[in-house]
Amino acid sequence: MLKTGIVGLPNVGKSTLFNALTRSRKAEAANYPFCTIDPNVGVVTVPDDRLPELARIAKTTVLIPAAIEFVDIAGLVAGASKGEGLGNQFLAHIREVDAIVHVVRCFEDPDVIHTMGGIDPVRDIDVITTELILADLDAVQKRIDKNQKKAKSGDKEAHAELALLERLAPHLNANKPANILPVHEDEARLMRFFQLLSAKPVIYACNVAESDLASAEGNQFVQKVAAFVRAHHDAAYVPISARIEAELVDLPPDEATAFLKDLGVSDSGVSSLIRATYALLGLLTYFTAGEKEARAWTIKKGWKAPQAAGVIHTDFEKGFIKAEVVSYADLTRLGSVAAAREAGKYRLEGKDYVFQDGDVALFRFNR
Repeated sequence: MLKTGIVGLPNVGKSTLFNALTRSRKAEAANYPFCTIDPNVGVVTVPDDRLPELARIAKTTVLIPAAIEFVDIAGLVAGASKGEGLGNQFLAHIREVDAIVHVVRCFEDPDVIHTMGGIDPVRDIDVITTELILADLDAVQKRIDKNQKKAKSGDKEAHAELALLERLAPHLNANKPANILPVHEDEARLMRFFQLLSAKPVIYACNVAESDLASAEGNQFVQKVAAFVRAHHDAAYVPISARIEAELVDLPPDEATAFLKDLGVSDSGVSSLIRATYALLGLLTYFTAGEKEARAWTIKKGWKAPQAAGVIHTDFEKGFIKAEVVSYADLTRLGSVAAAREAGKYRLEGKDYVFQDGDVALFRFNR
């Protein structure tokens, strides 16, 4: 299962947001720095309105949604790359995740301590980004030193690696994260091998006050974050009120919906963040649906049929023969597999078929 790390300065609402995402009280949320030391881990289901409709067509009451693992990581401070605060722990934990949700404080509250004084979300983003870049610079320089001798001796792999590293070093030195360096496909594979912190995809969670949620796009701090991350990080952002989301944890779904409606909000910010994180990771969902269960499966965009089958069981990939496929749109419009067959929308696909989001599949394979 893919992991997403929740990061940010101390006291920006990371643990509160983690509790809301995981609908739990696993993370301590307190008004002092470093109340999270060891990371909390929770599995979060991906909201998908298509699953209940598939279950109805398949005549099953068992629904299994897709899921992502979220990790609540200790707050970072300036100097973390040199070991300040919990820097070494922070960097070690963030290295293990696939993507980052960067929580940025976009509310003023004199009762909640800000470790850097006043509210300035752009400064806060820069603090964390700089620490990740400094840690990456150190790692890149060590790799350059290691590969120079190998490249001189004619090692082709070392030469290719060195060429990318020598482009990365000045890019990082300009305080630009690795994830915005233009790279071709081979270089992208090498970059993943480097395990650079600033190469991880990032989405910014703008934590606003309860009173600002309905009009969050008008919040001056959210506007600053939006302009900055679009210009400098090529990244997305999601306004959210961690405090409100935490209050929703204990409410049944109908009461939570009514509560949000009273606030002038139609959907949970947590749902938006989960969906955005899913998209950030380059994931899509396909389904299997039968009398036993209707289930959502997570795969990477661009995966072919055997790879998609492999997430169910490795034997499905090894012995893959064909995939019986119908799109969710066609199946729900026609109302049944039989009707989809009659309309020519239910088809057999081979090993080269690239799965699409919303495909409903049944695999044929050699046992």
